[in-house]
Amino acid sequence: MTSMKTTAALLALCAAVEPSAAFMTAPVRTSSATSTSLKQTKDNYEFQRKLLEAQFAISGAATVEDHIEEQKQSSTPSIDATAFQNFLDEQEQPSAPIDATAIQKSILRVAASTDRGQYASAAQKESVASLVESLESNKPKQTDTFSSSATLPSYLAGTWELTYSTNQLFRSSPFFLAGRSTCKTQAEVDQYNWFCEMHRAALAISTIGVVRQVISRDGKLTNEFEVKVGAVPFVSDFLPFVKYSGGLPLTVDGAIVSTADATPMSMENKDDWQLYMDTVEIKGSNIPILRNLLDGDNSKLKSRDLSKLLEDNVDAYEVPRPVLRTTYVDSALRIVRDEDDNIFIYSRVSDSEEVTDYSNVMADLGVASLLEGFNDAVSKIYL
Repeated sequence: MTSMKTTAALLALCAAVEPSAAFMTAPVRTSSATSTSLKQTKDNYEFQRKLLEAQFAISGAATVEDHIEEQKQSSTPSIDATAFQNFLDEQEQPSAPIDATAIQKSILRVAASTDRGQYASAAQKESVASLVESLESNKPKQTDTFSSSATLPSYLAGTWELTYSTNQLFRSSPFFLAGRSTCKTQAEVDQYNWFCEMHRAALAISTIGVVRQVISRDGKLTNEFEVKVGAVPFVSDFLPFVKYSGGLPLTVDGAIVSTADATPMSMENKDDWQLYMDTVEIKGSNIPILRNLLDGDNSKLKSRDLSKLLEDNVDAYEVPRPVLRTTYVDSALRIVRDEDDNIFIYSRVSDSEEVTDYSNVMADLGVASLLEGFNDAVSKIYL
């Protein structure tokens, strides 16, 4: 069907060359030169008319008169060719570029004041969601500097720290993402969400530290979730004669480390991945004796072995492969959405693809650092 733009232009052209009815019908005495000019004008008019009729035939109108009659009967007024062209030109104008740096600063301000979104109000969450959408709609094109043999692109590889989430922070872990992926109905999703809320409430006494992702070019995703829990939260429970409602400055420290393989959805789109859960283990525990047990290979939860066992014995079981979509990434920030459209925002720490080494954490419940601090601040005894 002929476009409105083409039709409008042809109508304008026809109007410009069409002689008046009086001019075409009134007898006029003319010289031979004038007759020749009139003949050329008439021929030109006939040519334009046939051209228009051919165009209108495509759109369903047999003749120019048919098209004019349709315009009369139509409630829609005819479009001026120049005005319509101006309208098209305005639509083709690119939108003004956004200030990505200013938007990111606004997001990070909310993240900092709400502990990565954990205590964000509904209004703050709505504000961040709007800012995130602005960034996503202006996602910059990134250049992959890795060779074609690399599974993941260079602009995603490296070490990232979680700075904001619309969900519980631990749900950035492949383990919990895989758990959500096992839900097949909305009722199951609701039950899983409730379980995660209760899980966080039960651990309210704990403090969540750094939540980190290390992404390697070979497609390995490592999630490090560092946490502290009061070792002796209430002294009076253990020493009734001590009238003190607080606890001792000793903590149980550790990091829950989960790994997964990240496979791009396609070679043309390496920003969206399917995750295949691998292992879960606790590293960097400062609990004496237990530390030695946790550092052994047998302490790892090997989820693939469990998945294979279930797959071989339960007909309805399917290996969970959650999907993560990178909706925005630049040199400093990365925005990810899960299958429920929950938002996880990461800040780049470095280009390093090395996971954290927790071997230097002392298994003493923090007693050594407590005594060292007491000596430096109070006793000041140095040998």
